[in-house]
Amino acid sequence: MLINAEDFEAIAAGRFDTAFRKWVRPTVKAGGTLTTAAGVLAIDAVDVVALNAVTPEDLKRAGFETRSDLDAMLGNREGTLYRIRLRYLGEDPRAALRENADLSDAEAAIIAETLGRMDGSTPWVRRTLELIESQPGQSAHELAKVLDLPQVKFKGNVRRLKALGLTESLAVGYRLSARGEAWLKRPIASA
Repeated sequence: MLINAEDFEAIAAGRFDTAFRKWVRPTVKAGGTLTTAAGVLAIDAVDVVALNAVTPEDLKRAGFETRSDLDAMLGNREGTLYRIRLRYLGEDPRAALRENADLSDAEAAIIAETLGRMDGSTPWVRRTLELIESQPGQSAHELAKVLDLPQVKFKGNVRRLKALGLTESLAVGYRLSARGEAWLKRPIASA
């Protein structure tokens, strides 16, 4: 689920706590979280709602003045209408992690173990990190082609690396974080 910066700010400030989406199947679930570069949102409820059952209070809680504003946002999308209740939890924990380039041996061991599990039988982690390091800001489409991966698979892999604080997203593409750079400088034996 994507939340634009303006809506995120309104949720964080407590002005809104609701979003509406039309989906064939929901991309979030109640009890989950949504982590973005701007921070973390709690997903308190995900309910199917008929368009004619959307109340004036629902509209206000989602930042819409009128039902026609909601209709315009939804457009002609296919799917079922969902009402999502959200609240701000805090800053993105990956931000502080990305800046931590001073890896202790214990931290490095934990990262090595995690990356080893992620690699599985087809190692991809080091190759992906080295590619991002050599081509910061390159589009995911182009990077995926270099690795001969579908773009969706490549982006999923990078999200996993981002969760460990090793990469960060740019307006286009990615770059290594300070932590990712420090990790790559370590001897390969620890990877």
